[in-house]
Amino acid sequence: MSDGPSPEPADEAVLRFVERFALELTEAGWPRMPARVFACLLAAEDGSLTARELASRLRVSPAAISGGVRYLTQIGLVRREREPGARVDHYRIDDDTWYETFARRNETLLRWDAALAEGIEVLGPEAPAGRRLQETREFFAFLHGELEAMLERWRSGERTSDTPRPAARR
Repeated sequence: MSDGPSPEPADEAVLRFVERFALELTEAGWPRMPARVFACLLAAEDGSLTARELASRLRVSPAAISGGVRYLTQIGLVRREREPGARVDHYRIDDDTWYETFARRNETLLRWDAALAEGIEVLGPEAPAGRRLQETREFFAFLHGELEAMLERWRSGERTSDTPRPAARR
């Protein structure tokens, strides 16, 4: 007689996490298969899997994996690697993927600033649309500065365990 239900295999628990996190990414606007592939790589012990391993873990065809890894490599979240002499690609997520992603986002803010400056000039700074663009530009400038400072603190190791965590949704 057992003391309760037998525990589920660890790989089933990991798959549930992968699917839950992928769903969160999908709800934030990510395409479904890239979200699943990304979450699977994030949960992989060394952050690297082949297309066949991804397909097996996600219980999909290797063809379904192809589009997901292509999307993730194009946006720079995943790298494709191949060992010398090997015929199989490995898809890898780096430990500093989030840092690099937000550093690129900060560069995007600078490009948006230039576009907004042009729009303000075209519309006129006193026109209602020009004022909206100016407020947007000021917000992005603020965001750029704060993000730059946060990235620097992260890189320098100023991470604290007392950093508040976002509240979980119920």
